[in-house]
Amino acid sequence: MASNWNVCGVCELRNNNKQSVIWCSDCEEGLCDDCKDHHSLSKGTRNHETVTIAEYQKLPSNVIQIAQSCRKHDQKYHFFCEKHDCPCCKRCVVEDHNKCEDLKDIDDVISGIKSSNAFQDIEKTLNEVKEHIQIIRKDRKENFASLKEQKKHIGMEIQKTKTTINNHLDKLHQAVLKDLDASEETESKKIRQLLSEVEKKEKEIEEFQAGLANIKQYASNLQTFLAAKQMECDLSEQEHFVQSVIKSEKLNHPQISLKIETILQNFSIDIKSFGEIIVDYEPTKLILSRQKDQQAQQMIAVPVKSIDNLTLTLRQTVITHATNVRGCTIIPDGRMMFTSYYQHKVIAINNDGSKDFEMKLDNCFDILFAGNNMIIVTSGFDSDFINLIDIETRKVTRKRGGVRYRKEGAVITNDRTLIYCAGDAGLKTINFDNEIIGSIRSGPLSISGYSYVTSFDKNIIYTNPDNNTVTCSDFQGTTQWEFKKENVLKCPQGISVDNNGNVYVVGADSNNVVVVSHDGKRHRQILSCSEGLARPQALHYDQSTHSLLVANKHNRASLFDVKQ
Repeated sequence: MASNWNVCGVCELRNNNKQSVIWCSDCEEGLCDDCKDHHSLSKGTRNHETVTIAEYQKLPSNVIQIAQSCRKHDQKYHFFCEKHDCPCCKRCVVEDHNKCEDLKDIDDVISGIKSSNAFQDIEKTLNEVKEHIQIIRKDRKENFASLKEQKKHIGMEIQKTKTTINNHLDKLHQAVLKDLDASEETESKKIRQLLSEVEKKEKEIEEFQAGLANIKQYASNLQTFLAAKQMECDLSEQEHFVQSVIKSEKLNHPQISLKIETILQNFSIDIKSFGEIIVDYEPTKLILSRQKDQQAQQMIAVPVKSIDNLTLTLRQTVITHATNVRGCTIIPDGRMMFTSYYQHKVIAINNDGSKDFEMKLDNCFDILFAGNNMIIVTSGFDSDFINLIDIETRKVTRKRGGVRYRKEGAVITNDRTLIYCAGDAGLKTINFDNEIIGSIRSGPLSISGYSYVTSFDKNIIYTNPDNNTVTCSDFQGTTQWEFKKENVLKCPQGISVDNNGNVYVVGADSNNVVVVSHDGKRHRQILSCSEGLARPQALHYDQSTHSLLVANKHNRASLFDVKQ
């Protein structure tokens, strides 16, 4: 639980009560002006997250009360146990979680929580619930008005009928109007009661949204993470309310009508009733779809799996029938495709290892699957063409040229934009739908001959064999991280990513494959010459089958099953 944020925690220990001006979420205490300066400069605390006290006060009270350290042992949380769904300090692990296999580093779990799908799901669900409540409120108000219109119409009908009847029916007339008022009032009361509940829920949702916005802006990652889990429970109650209203009969539309006695039309003095007020309930036509019904998602993001858990099993050794393999890929039917730079051809190998076909091209470097039975082949140094090939007809359907840059390693994004390495010109782009040509950033990136590129989420990752680097940047060209360890990886070329964003790179000179974690902080050699690697130059990770295809420069490739 947060300490007294009004008083400087450091000064309080010195029996000197000074007003705090900032709050440190890592230290869980307030700091005055003097202590704030020391805190921001001290080596142990200079990277701590701080907000002003005014900003901290904007957090919901339940978030401020969340403990960011273990209450039982008074230690910082270091781990998160997926099995028990709780944070743990080191002593908790020893005492209560020593047999749990799903312990994750708490920093990995909370990293990027404010921009995670989990947090965005909470925001979306809040907006969704509020929108549903507003729709229900609008529907009830419209039904409320329609009841009045129905009442007015029936009243006119009654009046019209009454004028044709003698004064003997006046008493019955008054009785049926009373019945009408009672029926309308009964149904209106139900609507008013539901409206009151709905408007109350709407206010609660708005309070949720205000609190969530402040959490997103001012809370620490840990506060955000723990608050998100708490809000999931609270939010589920709001969702349950909406669904319970929909599933109940409360949204059925009462329809008031008048059934005039048949005998009344014959002016019989024996009539005992003017008519009967009938309330029919028409099922609601509202359709409120939920995001969770359309696509099931976890409310808390699952941490990216560690590269330490990767295991590779050799499935198949492939004879490529190619020299100087520069590109490889796996298409959906399991066939493996290779480019032979020296032989100027694309070679297709069936999943049983037999050759399917080969196709001559002027030049070919990298190869990738573009969907709809199409593959893309870049040209490399000697040509400015990019070939689009139909696998079934084995013909070039389009030859994109006219660009003066050479084209080496390439990747295609979800919007059908091809990103390719263009040597000194950096990374270039071509959109195959609108033929727009562009660049990643205006200035050249660190790209050299034989560079390769891949992408994941909002980032681009590319190799530079000249300076032995693997670089990750965003789509504006801003570097996110760079990996350079020449004792581990030399002459990095072919590159690919798995479903978790972990990066696989071949080292042509180091005769190995190295996997780098999605954030660039960790690495691990997973294949070497002992697994048959002999100057590998290309590789491809197939995200649908979790397979890794690694191609040597000449004649041989290996297909591995990857387990995480």
